[in-house]
Amino acid sequence: MKILVPLKRVADPDNANKVKIPADGSRIETTGLEWKPNPFDEYALEAALRLTEDGKAPKVRAGEVVVVTFGPAETDTTLRAALATGADRAIRVECKDEELDGLVVARALAKLVETEKPDLVLLGKQAVDGDTNQVGQILAELLDWPMATFAATIREEAGGLLVGREVDGGVYSVRVKFPAVVTGDLRIVNAQSVYSLKTDKAFKYADGVRFAALPAIMQARKKPLLVKKLAELAAGAPVARYLKYEAPPQRKAGIKVKDVDELVSRLKNEAKVL
Repeated sequence: MKILVPLKRVADPDNANKVKIPADGSRIETTGLEWKPNPFDEYALEAALRLTEDGKAPKVRAGEVVVVTFGPAETDTTLRAALATGADRAIRVECKDEELDGLVVARALAKLVETEKPDLVLLGKQAVDGDTNQVGQILAELLDWPMATFAATIREEAGGLLVGREVDGGVYSVRVKFPAVVTGDLRIVNAQSVYSLKTDKAFKYADGVRFAALPAIMQARKKPLLVKKLAELAAGAPVARYLKYEAPPQRKAGIKVKDVDELVSRLKNEAKVL
């Protein structure tokens, strides 16, 4: 099986308090923030690795995992980290953040799919910076491929996948045939969430994503990393435009109330929630 995994670097959400917005609201200032892979994309990569291996022999890749990211040369760090954990090849699409939106990224990925011809495109359900949750859906439409969103479990079957989707009230199982697009949710990295045909169903993975050992990090420097220009893959400017950024209002200090009657009164007359 060949799997294409898009990755995005995002400003560390744990340091969101360091985000600055200039007085004119023209941009978000991220100077001083640390960059890290989008968590949902890390989960998608872990799922892709599990689908292309026997869980008891994870160093042997029974298939190919190709990772791709969009950005300047600094994003190579994100790709090298993915290569160190087990991905085989990497592609970086050279561009600036302001050149991108969900539609541009999906169009570029569709062009890459034409060249790479993967059996599966496996993405995180959304990026934690924009939270638009749209690239996977647009890509499936452009490719006219079957899709399963919000995957909590994946089982490889002959010619396709059985995917357990997170829905309100539980998990909804669907079957998709290859080639397909799948987006992963939080539970996809649980110990028994993803199995290839090669992995015994009694085998249990460790919860969460895997970490690279030092030798693997060194070897990742030698793995192929191809650079393409955005213009080669997707023409046109983003259709989404950000007009202005504003910080949320400062939260007011809490107050103590004497009794339930006062609480109800304040909720009704001041908070306007009743």
